[in-house]
Amino acid sequence: MTSPSTRPALIWAALVTVYVVWGSTYLGIRVVVESGIPPLLGMGVRFLAAGGLLLGYIVVRHGRSRARVTMAELRGAAVMGLMLLVFGNGVVAIAEQTVPSGLTALIIGAVPLWFVLLRAAGGERPRTATWCGVLVGLGGVAAVSLSRGGIEGVQAWGVLLLIVASMSWALGSYLSPRLGLPRNAMVTSAYEMLAAGAVMTIVSSATGAATDFDVAAIPIRGWVALAYLVLIGSLAGYTAYSYALAHAPLSLVGTYAYVNPVVAVLLGWAILAESVTAAVVGGGALVIAGVALVVSGERRPATPSTRDPKPIEKMTT
Repeated sequence: MTSPSTRPALIWAALVTVYVVWGSTYLGIRVVVESGIPPLLGMGVRFLAAGGLLLGYIVVRHGRSRARVTMAELRGAAVMGLMLLVFGNGVVAIAEQTVPSGLTALIIGAVPLWFVLLRAAGGERPRTATWCGVLVGLGGVAAVSLSRGGIEGVQAWGVLLLIVASMSWALGSYLSPRLGLPRNAMVTSAYEMLAAGAVMTIVSSATGAATDFDVAAIPIRGWVALAYLVLIGSLAGYTAYSYALAHAPLSLVGTYAYVNPVVAVLLGWAILAESVTAAVVGGGALVIAGVALVVSGERRPATPSTRDPKPIEKMTT
């Protein structure tokens, strides 16, 4: 049992892990696709491997009964996997063929903003501060999207796909309480990953991408990046997030939403020499400020009409 004196250290260790690991997955995806691994195949393999390892851990640690789900629960997890991982992460990988990892992270960082709009469309009444955050943040998204970050070579279709991916993730998060998911979050995640991995692998095979590329031509860094996404990005990141969510205030855990894009931009600049233009800095600052306003606005005590009963599902890139 963890003593009270060590728990704060473990909480911060988990938070720092989430900050760095989930901020670095954008870079990992960029390396995978730049190495010549087809985007959907790479993400399909990633989630099949991560989902299989997670489900195996559940069975070994808790027994087969913990991993059993009903057909309705399995269907709900598959729908979540489709919306969050296929139309979320899979589309991100396709977009990162042309969009740098740092710019990608800034656009995807708008997920909490779209989530607020969905809540409002569903009849909820977000706070004034939350609305201010949405306006500021979406202004930043518009600034970096319309200018394509001021980075040469970025294609408009890639930016558009990223906006679609962020909207799909927000919609999946919004609908998740209505899908009848398994009660255990780890079990849900395992089946989401397995379903999404299977779909992306099948689509990649059906389009010929999975059979037309030369495995021997993929540099070692591509395979290392893929292994990193499986073991660190998916499994270690998820474990750290789960621990933080169980032991820290949601307001503190929610800071990952605006820290991850900063980490992604810095890592892309430091490791891949990605451009950090005035558009990236200015528009990105608006996105991060907007998300910070939304997160801080939601952490205050809320009336029943404004209360959000669950955190936004993390876009595990």
